[in-house]
Amino acid sequence: MDPVALSTIILLPFIGSVIASVLPSNARNLESTLAGLIAVFCAVQLALYYPAIASGDVHEQEFAWLQSLGLSLSMRLDGFAWMFALLVYGIGALVVLYARYYMSPQDPVPRFFSFLLAFMGSMAGVVMSGNIIQLAFFWELTSIFSFLLIGYWHHRKDARRGARMALTVTGAGGLCLLAGMLMLGHIVGSYDLDNVLAAGAQIRSHSLYLPVLILVLLGAFTKSAQFPFHFWLPNAMAAPTPVSAYLHSATMVKAGVFLLARFWPVLSGTEEWFWIVSGVGLTTLLFGAYTAMFQNDLKGLLAYSTISHLGLITLLLGMNRELAAVAAVFHIMNHATFKASLFMAVGIVDHETGTRDIRRLSGLRHMMPITATLALVAAAAMAGVPLLNGFLSKEMFFSESVLVHAPGYIQAGLPLLAVVFGIFSAIYSLRFGYDVFFGKPAKDLPKTPHDPPIWMIVPVGLLVVICLAVGVAPNLVVGPVLALAATPVVGGELPYYSLAIWHGINKPLIMSVLAMGLGSLIFFVIARFIRGRNYFVDYAFTWTLTGKRIFEYLLASLTLFSRFLRVLLTTRRLQWQMFWLVIATFGAVAVPLWYGGLNIGDRPTQTLSPAFAILWLIGGICAIAAAWQAKFHRLAAMVMLGATGLCVCITFLWFSAPDLGLTQLAVEIVTTILLLLGLRWLPQRDKSIRLPSWSMDHSMAQARRARDLIIAVVAGVGITLLSIAMLSRPFPQSTSTFFLERAYTEGGGTNVVNVMLVDFRAFDTFGEIVVLGIVALTVYALLRRFRPARETMDLPMQQRVLPKDLITDLFNPRQAKDTAIGYLTVPAVLVRLLLPITTLVAIYLFMRGHNEPGGGFVAGLVFSLGLLLQYIVSGTQWVEANLALYPRRWIGFGLICAIATGAGSMYLGYPFMTTHTAHFTLPYLGEIHVASAMFFDLGVFTVVVGSTLLILTALAHQSVRGHRYHARKLEEEAEAKEAAASNYARARAAYEAVARFNVHSNTEGSPWK
Repeated sequence: MDPVALSTIILLPFIGSVIASVLPSNARNLESTLAGLIAVFCAVQLALYYPAIASGDVHEQEFAWLQSLGLSLSMRLDGFAWMFALLVYGIGALVVLYARYYMSPQDPVPRFFSFLLAFMGSMAGVVMSGNIIQLAFFWELTSIFSFLLIGYWHHRKDARRGARMALTVTGAGGLCLLAGMLMLGHIVGSYDLDNVLAAGAQIRSHSLYLPVLILVLLGAFTKSAQFPFHFWLPNAMAAPTPVSAYLHSATMVKAGVFLLARFWPVLSGTEEWFWIVSGVGLTTLLFGAYTAMFQNDLKGLLAYSTISHLGLITLLLGMNRELAAVAAVFHIMNHATFKASLFMAVGIVDHETGTRDIRRLSGLRHMMPITATLALVAAAAMAGVPLLNGFLSKEMFFSESVLVHAPGYIQAGLPLLAVVFGIFSAIYSLRFGYDVFFGKPAKDLPKTPHDPPIWMIVPVGLLVVICLAVGVAPNLVVGPVLALAATPVVGGELPYYSLAIWHGINKPLIMSVLAMGLGSLIFFVIARFIRGRNYFVDYAFTWTLTGKRIFEYLLASLTLFSRFLRVLLTTRRLQWQMFWLVIATFGAVAVPLWYGGLNIGDRPTQTLSPAFAILWLIGGICAIAAAWQAKFHRLAAMVMLGATGLCVCITFLWFSAPDLGLTQLAVEIVTTILLLLGLRWLPQRDKSIRLPSWSMDHSMAQARRARDLIIAVVAGVGITLLSIAMLSRPFPQSTSTFFLERAYTEGGGTNVVNVMLVDFRAFDTFGEIVVLGIVALTVYALLRRFRPARETMDLPMQQRVLPKDLITDLFNPRQAKDTAIGYLTVPAVLVRLLLPITTLVAIYLFMRGHNEPGGGFVAGLVFSLGLLLQYIVSGTQWVEANLALYPRRWIGFGLICAIATGAGSMYLGYPFMTTHTAHFTLPYLGEIHVASAMFFDLGVFTVVVGSTLLILTALAHQSVRGHRYHARKLEEEAEAKEAAASNYARARAAYEAVARFNVHSNTEGSPWK
């Protein structure tokens, strides 16, 4: 059976993530089954690659993209990537099974499995990337999805804080990594991983080697929580335990050491590498182990032990020895197995007892015998007890600490520090195992402890069995895999090493026995001292927070500084914002012109006809009039602005640019409607406020107007001069001639403008429609909360009287009546007859766009105008009650259609957004020319329609709010009048009753006489 393509192994988790996100919340079994099957399937497919990988092959799959920039979507699988990807999917499958029973039915489980699958795919993308820029992209994806997983319980403050801290630290490191990868590509001349790995000597001898090394190490150290960036990892323990188990064992924190091992053949071998990497690794190794001893939270203990073991791997990779690199790869594999099992065991303890506090737990082996047995074996593997996998890699570490080539004090001190690490690891492993599972059974626990369901223990049991199997028969179980994974890391032939359990009595064995013995002795002698709360423990705990405090201090300082800049540089006045924007633009243009000058070319110009001069004289007068009337009469300014736009449209047609003219005309109509709707809700100008001519404010206002006039004139003249300078130069090898020559032969169309948009610049166009969709959704979201000013709402009573049936319709949109009555009847009939015509015109413009003036953009605007006319004449509520438009769905469909077109070309092995043409012969119609760009243009069409309708109807809905406001006000006034009349009637009745009583009391014989 042949394995599936590498791209499928990476994409499948992302596809599963999308599917899991839409599953119902009560389908926990279905969601976990989906995630588990995807992880198992990908693991099996990777296992099927073993024969080919074992023979020395490197499997690659590439999709051409931006070949001129050296960028492509490339998947690469060698022995090291194969081992790491197998860890990602194998442990991922076990974590999914474990999470099925760990997660509460009350949790939003679809969101959990959706994030977990996306995180799994991102990590696989890091491991299997064959392009270093692509590696940086997936690297940042792991930061994003780990942020979502750590903050999964977002109702908890510690989860939100831990997620933000992790994203800030690892995201900043990812940006450094991206810069390093760009510099690496610059040195090598290629971003292909194979070319980079083959250029080690060139990179190490380059002048940019040290900056590249620092940037790449910053990315690795932040991701793998190396000192001083370690503080984010303990705060990430607010995540659910399945996330912690996965994050600490096979993903996220292992990405940093993966990066160090992946680029070990390229960046290692120098003194800078040795001192930086080994120094950071040694510091992290001892710091994490020391701090782990004093943690009272089980997950906190494991978090700091993870930091320590990652420091061990970093230290091994920093020694510049091939055998040390092999030991690092071996410990990556061993640490993944015993650390995943330990975190799952902690989750079981927390799940069944209700607490992770070591001070409250003891004697659990009596109540949870299966869990206790598995947890004790995993803890022994973490401590490096013989016949377990941790012992073997720890022995290799001890051996390398003795054989390191370094100055004398390093050779003498490193073995001693290695023993200290062994002592610390023995102590915190005993704290985990002895304090929790031995002693008297704990009392007063939140829950009654017992072993969990069998399928919750199975993942832990499988991992513990692997720890035992590797420890007992390493050559048989893990020997070939280690050789396969370590060969690409050392970049050549493997050094000799032995995985035998017994090597005789030697220095590493003595160091191991000494570390285990002293650690056990110290633990049992001063166990009460370590458990108690005293000055020493407080000092140790405070020390661990130093990095966190520095981070929080820096973050707070940056926040205060940004607030200071915001107060200093920003204002709510649009005029000042535009002023500084124009000034900044002047500066950006003035600098190159100052040094290079402005040269007007000698290209011969055509003599313009008097008609054209008159046209632009009218356009200039209208532009000046629009600016003049903008403050005094907005509607007149709009009319003048429309006239200027019409002159621009005629200019485009004059210079044989019908595409631009058609688009400009449609845009003019849409923007005019937009501005009219917006101006409707601006507060009216108060003409009573006039500044005296002698006042200082009046003089300042005049000076400001003069300044703005000068800036406007300079900007206009400057743009004119730049345009003349460009147009007066010859274009022998210009971009315009490039597109003219290749539009038909390479793009399959004769309309050069449309071919540029949907083929040559399709990726830019896709970005533009994405931005357009985002803007439309943002406007929609903002206007949902927008409420017009009260002075705008409170119009005179006679202007806001509505028919009673329409007032009723305002609060019952589904029963809305047509407002096109009376004098609007004839326009309504014409507008409804116009809708099918505009639809037909839009289809015509869309279908001819590739070869004649037209295209998806202008077709979308024309179709939108046909729909907007219905809103204008018949009212918002009637149209929405009779036409199911759903603009947001139009935007979504358009984006999917556009990206699917690009993905289709990649699937066929061509660069992203490559256009293909085909000719079909249909009955009666004859030969039909169809380009794949048509489907991309369809996406542009639907996004334009959806965005236009969403923005304009969101503004139009403010009128509905205004009418509802007036209707409520009328109802309140009517109720007030009715209440006043009722009160008057009651008062009148009371008065008459009193009067009758007085008449009765004055009669003869009355008792009140």
